[in-house]
Amino acid sequence: MKLLLLGVVVLLAGCAGREPEVRTVRVEVPVQVPCRTQDVAVPIWATAGLKKSDGLEQKVRALLAERRQRSGYERELVAAVRACQ
Repeated sequence: MKLLLLGVVVLLAGCAGREPEVRTVRVEVPVQVPCRTQDVAVPIWATAGLKKSDGLEQKVRALLAERRQRSGYERELVAAVRACQ
């Protein structure tokens, strides 16, 4: 029993004599960053200026023009969303 106690004391004395080892550890962790894109401007739609009294041809042309406007606007929105992914 005395031998075991002497062994434990020697081991503890050996650990107490050492200086602690100082290490610098680099840990790489992904950090979420808010996405910053330019605001997509909403166009003035072609049908916004139509009146009830405008002719059918004029209304159809405005609707076709607005369809192209919406397509371009949607492409800009999709590009802004993809820039953040």
